[in-house]
Amino acid sequence: MKQIVRWGILGPGSISGAFATGLKEAEGAALVAVGSRSHDRAKKFAAEYGVPNIHGSYEALASDSDVDAVYIGTPHTFHEEHTILCLRQGKHVLCEKPFAINAKQARRMIQCARDEDRLLMEAMWTRFLPAIELVKDVVTSGRIGTPRTLMTDFGFRAEFDPTSRLFDPQLGGGTLLDLGVYPITLAYWLFGRPVDIRAMANLGETGVDEEASILLRHGEGQMTAAVTSFRVDTPKEAMIRGTEGWIRIHEPWWGGRRVTIGSKDGDTETIDLPFRGGGYTYEAEAFMEIIREGGRDSKVMPLDESLAIMETMDTIRDQWDLQYPME
Repeated sequence: MKQIVRWGILGPGSISGAFATGLKEAEGAALVAVGSRSHDRAKKFAAEYGVPNIHGSYEALASDSDVDAVYIGTPHTFHEEHTILCLRQGKHVLCEKPFAINAKQARRMIQCARDEDRLLMEAMWTRFLPAIELVKDVVTSGRIGTPRTLMTDFGFRAEFDPTSRLFDPQLGGGTLLDLGVYPITLAYWLFGRPVDIRAMANLGETGVDEEASILLRHGEGQMTAAVTSFRVDTPKEAMIRGTEGWIRIHEPWWGGRRVTIGSKDGDTETIDLPFRGGGYTYEAEAFMEIIREGGRDSKVMPLDESLAIMETMDTIRDQWDLQYPME
């Protein structure tokens, strides 16, 4: 039997609901508490997901002695505040992506985790999926030769609402933080930190990026091209091309379930992969295993890489002259 890790969820929004669903299938997990600024919202969430302990404040959740680990599911602008709140109460923290609003916030979060000797990880669930693990194995095996390019997109049509978290600068709105973090993270995983960053955006009425094109050149000349959008639907696929073949991660690639591998000779193989708990089970199980082993960082999604990704996104926003009010 695995040691049971008792979870609390901070912020009962839709993404927290998806994570709660994933926890149900995670071996050794127990969802024991939820916290919200609204007791009624916390009560409703608890009833839907079978959570026994209800807290009408984030502080009460963070200080709950029955909780070992907290999942932070609040909007981007609150990640730093809520992560530090929980870390200082001795909790391990899995913080929803993007890790923070900017690198300055990320540094403070990381330093706090190290000061408190707690595990902190960005909830980049895509990296833990069986489909992405398969892609890593194929790349490592040399089956497609040397990977040279990544082309990917993440776009959907969102009706404009200035109060929505997608468009509101007070909530860190825009495609870069909400969607762009996925292709940038995939590019880091494949090619490492970029050495050259070029990006363009169409800023909307509220001043945030509603469409963006991002080009990255990496250390050995590898290239990444990514498109994000709130204005149009895109194919939502990722294509990795190497010197001897290619890999397609099918729609939606960030929640990959199907991968096709092709050779330069024209041979192809399509593989369907498991997808437990809406995809969130895998990151939860990996996070808990680190806790059980006494670790304080993830090898799959390390803190230094989360910080570097935030620095890259800071650079991109600098090119657009886009700053958020809290900065």
